[in-house]
Amino acid sequence: MSKKVTLACSLCSNRNYTTSKNVSTQPTRLEVQKYCKRCGKHTLHRETK
Repeated sequence: MSKKVTLACSLCSNRNYTTSKNVSTQPTRLEVQKYCKRCGKHTLHRETK
């Protein structure tokens, strides 16, 4: 069962990316290093509700 999630920048809270994840194998919140257009650098992006 996969679920659509939104990733937000940890510095500026801009919601930049959407992705899907398998809820049964990945129960914790997703954290990925991604490029933020607003900050202009790679930052940690976390899953939001």
